[in-house]
Amino acid sequence: MPWELPILRPDDYFMINPFDDNAGTFCILVNQEKQYSLWPTFKPAPAGWKLAGGPDGDRETCLAWIDLHWKDMRPASLVAEMSDIESADPDRV
Repeated sequence: MPWELPILRPDDYFMINPFDDNAGTFCILVNQEKQYSLWPTFKPAPAGWKLAGGPDGDRETCLAWIDLHWKDMRPASLVAEMSDIESADPDRV
């Protein structure tokens, strides 16, 4: 009998990226620069990140919370630096 390849279904060889899994459960992390991240609850938070205090839940719930609370996309250090520059010379900014 000749050698035959097994018949594979898509679920047999495609893995869902846990960050894109609409059926996953997520938490919200924040770093010291006040940047937010959606994070799968089964994975430990990476160094430099902590729980933001938002809800754990489905992807859409967590993204809605981030959208509501993350108003300034600039890193906190840039916000502080620009504030210092503006305080020193308001015409410069």
